[in-house]
Amino acid sequence: MSDWLWAAIGVMAVVIAALLVKISLLHKAVREIEEAFADRLMTDTNTLIDISSRDRYLRSLAAGINVQLRKLRAQRLRYVQGDTELKNAVTNISHDLRTPLTAILGYLDLLEKEEKSEMMERYLGIIRNRAEILAQLTEELFRYSVILSAESDMTVETVLLGSVLEESVAAFYTALKERGIVPKIQIPEQKVARNLNRSSLARVLSNLLNNAVKYSDGDLEIRLTETGEIFFSNRAPGLNEVQVGKLFDRFYTVEAARNSTGLGLAIARTLVERMNGTIDAGYENERLTIRIVFP
Repeated sequence: MSDWLWAAIGVMAVVIAALLVKISLLHKAVREIEEAFADRLMTDTNTLIDISSRDRYLRSLAAGINVQLRKLRAQRLRYVQGDTELKNAVTNISHDLRTPLTAILGYLDLLEKEEKSEMMERYLGIIRNRAEILAQLTEELFRYSVILSAESDMTVETVLLGSVLEESVAAFYTALKERGIVPKIQIPEQKVARNLNRSSLARVLSNLLNNAVKYSDGDLEIRLTETGEIFFSNRAPGLNEVQVGKLFDRFYTVEAARNSTGLGLAIARTLVERMNGTIDAGYENERLTIRIVFP
């Protein structure tokens, strides 16, 4: 084989080796951009993307991504500030409403002790009813705003789900009895324990029981499984699948619950998720079933 052919093969080998090195460096730079971009999205940092490659096209790509990251951070900051301001405003407004409402109810107590006509008695009854409903809704709104404003980490302890469930049902005995509801409760003999915030769990169960009192058609089944699943099931012929799908939305109410802010189940979902659990609702054969899972 002639010398010029060997020379051509040598040159081609060098070119191929250089191209392979170049491709390897480009792959490395692309991975750096990918990993850095994912990291910047997940962490709250002002650090921009930097790559080891000197390739002008890849460096131009990294610079373009950095520009978009700056815009994204600015938008995120505005969102966080606006969300914080809104939560504080809701907390302050709901707190400010409680004082005059308390005064109104106090004056109503004084008026009811005075001599009055039958018509005045009727009007005072209507006023008291509306004022108590407004006080209840304001209190619910205040509690919801406090929960949203609180830090996400909560003190946890070993909690027996069956014990807290029994206590919650006992606390609702009077409300259930007034509605003619006799709950059927199934709790396994084996103790089911989870590391949770006890007061938050009690609040979740209380809200679910309150929801059952509003929507139940006269029955209520509560079941705890050995795997940590809690089921609340009752007949609710007045609902449909669309309404059930919105039950956990903030401020959503169905017509059957006009005296509600629609925050009870939204609060339940917020607290369950903060305890690393899940909550969902299903509707089949006119039965509403709410399921909570604590892994």
